[in-house]
Amino acid sequence: MTRRLKVLFVCAMNKQRSATAEQIYRNDARLEVRSAGVRSGANRRVSEADLRWADVVFAMEQEHKLWMTKRFEGLDLPRIDVLEIPDDFEFMDPDLVEMLRLMLDPELDYLLASFDGAE
Repeated sequence: MTRRLKVLFVCAMNKQRSATAEQIYRNDARLEVRSAGVRSGANRRVSEADLRWADVVFAMEQEHKLWMTKRFEGLDLPRIDVLEIPDDFEFMDPDLVEMLRLMLDPELDYLLASFDGAE
């Protein structure tokens, strides 16, 4: 059995955007997913262990990517893609779900096609 692609979704507080992305993809058999936030009051804050675990990170805003690259400078970071999704949505907002699916489905399909699952 091949290993699943490990995907980390990151936003500011891990309450709306990244939590919604995790909810959408958590039952996808091809993926292992987690979500976290960059701010100190986040439901779950991004850790070094999260970044070591992830094959790819999807940050909701450029500032989230910058925070991770500065905070974990010196760590061999996984690929970090920025989605540029503004903090204008509630958890599982239908417009947010649609936006995430439109952006992530093709990207995840592409990553999975090139991911061999080898440890």
